[in-house]
Amino acid sequence: MSFSARTYLDYNATAPLRPEAKAAMSAAMDVIGNPSSVHAEGRAAKALIERARGQIATAFGADGADVIFTSGATEAASLACAGRGLHGAKVEHDAVRAWITDDLAVDALGHVTVTHPGQSVLQMANSETGVLQTLPDGLAVTDATQAFGKIPVAFNWLGVTMAMLSAHKLGGPKGIGALVIRRGTDLAAQIRGGGQEMGRRSGTENIVGIAGFAAAAEAAARDLADGVWERVEKLRDILESSIAGAAPQTIFVGKAAARLPNTSCFATPGWKGETQVMQMDLAGFAISAGSACSSGKARPSDTLGAMGYDAATASGAIRVSIGPATTEEDVLRFAEAWCDKERKHRARAA
Repeated sequence: MSFSARTYLDYNATAPLRPEAKAAMSAAMDVIGNPSSVHAEGRAAKALIERARGQIATAFGADGADVIFTSGATEAASLACAGRGLHGAKVEHDAVRAWITDDLAVDALGHVTVTHPGQSVLQMANSETGVLQTLPDGLAVTDATQAFGKIPVAFNWLGVTMAMLSAHKLGGPKGIGALVIRRGTDLAAQIRGGGQEMGRRSGTENIVGIAGFAAAAEAAARDLADGVWERVEKLRDILESSIAGAAPQTIFVGKAAARLPNTSCFATPGWKGETQVMQMDLAGFAISAGSACSSGKARPSDTLGAMGYDAATASGAIRVSIGPATTEEDVLRFAEAWCDKERKHRARAA
């Protein structure tokens, strides 16, 4: 298959590896020491990790906080949430819901009501709809994986205790993430052994992944400063306007709420999201039906269900998530191709 002829519109699942991250990872492969070793080679590896820790903290507005490297946001969610009796909502990612009681109320726009912040977890942005949340002061945990790198975020001003991050959502490598913790917070390790990562996550650090994560975080911060995501938001709006003009019955989920600049979730009741994904894949476009980590499950979106949509609508939803490399031609070609498939679907259903 020639991927050069395809159009990638699934940035919320994973972003393409940034060249800065690739270069940093290549250089880190030449760092041969174990970061726990006291000789010069080990100290060089340790210095790389600490430099990267500082770069990520600065990009996330978390200078002074503890940045604990993990294998990804799923592990960070476990470290932050497991065994703490936290509450959240059904709009949270499955990696978070695995450790919480998901009983918090969700309104029609996807906003969550948090009654006891110190006992709750709340995402900054939803991976399916892009809907942004207002984080209450004193919140125990936030999932910042989708927000970090797409909107301005300053951890030190959020009033939260912990935040989970993922490198590959912002153009870093897969298999590396972090839990950012307000300094002085008591948090026991789940993976025990050599006491790495300030005693909170044992195991020899993935210095290649860490180097790529830091480079991607810095590049993402530059993109934000340069207004890249404002251009992306305009493309998202062009996409939605094009689809609404040709298929006015399309339901745009969360459109009335503040959203990530790159995310569009829209539904056609009776037309399965999985079918749409396959049809658009054959047409050369990569999109998703729901969260990528759950897209293999043939069930309606829990997020849309929590927002009050019926099963037919929730099952007919897809997500298009664009990025800095997306062009206006890309979104217009997608809109044309999708609308053509939608017309054929309506004709068959008539």
